[in-house]
Amino acid sequence: MLTGTADPATLAANAARIKTFLNDPVELQGVACFQLTAEMRNSAREAVLPPALHPTIPAALSLQAWQVAHSPWGPFTATICRVSCRSGVRARGFTTAAVATTQTAAQALRDHFGFPCRVGAVALDRHYDGVDVSVTLEQRQTLRIAAIDPQPLGVDDVQYTGTLNLAHTTRGLRLIQVEANHRANRVERLRARIVEFDGAAWGNALLEPYRVIAASIALEDMQLAPVRFQCKPDELAFTGTEPVGGG
Repeated sequence: MLTGTADPATLAANAARIKTFLNDPVELQGVACFQLTAEMRNSAREAVLPPALHPTIPAALSLQAWQVAHSPWGPFTATICRVSCRSGVRARGFTTAAVATTQTAAQALRDHFGFPCRVGAVALDRHYDGVDVSVTLEQRQTLRIAAIDPQPLGVDDVQYTGTLNLAHTTRGLRLIQVEANHRANRVERLRARIVEFDGAAWGNALLEPYRVIAASIALEDMQLAPVRFQCKPDELAFTGTEPVGGG
């Protein structure tokens, strides 16, 4: 059985500290959600995941960009890099880095959901013939995606896996299980290519996407559900999962 080999303490170098687990869902409205999934080199397969998680074969990562018109934290745009994995039998994405355009949104994503979120320049530009995504940190571009030829899909044709964020909690270092409910009214698939990707800036220099599997954009409303479970990062989910206890 393959499991991650990364040291959880090392992975937690930029981990958030959960201040409060929310009791009510967070509504994000007027969202453009872009997602790209790509295969990456097998050298990163186990090396970027904690021992609690199982890598996928082939190794893959997903990049999500959210352009949010309305939220409790105001409008913002964010990009999240996740490594595909399984927690027990459930497909998940382990977050290696996240960037949001406003301090309020970045802090809320850190404090309540454990995203390792920084503030930076994130752009999601949707055109009639494609989508462009870019992220700049400290005046250096760390991500650029170009996607073209949008083709309509059914609103249920794109599935999003749950997210695991490594964060400090009152019980110690834990993997926080974040579930986002997507309510799409329009979905399109695209042909995409990664023009620029700096693995080190997105959590680990071993991250090296080289073949795009799929890309899509959904126009939707999104709900971030209250966190219910967390996992020990050095113990498999079957025995290491705990309820958060509401606060």
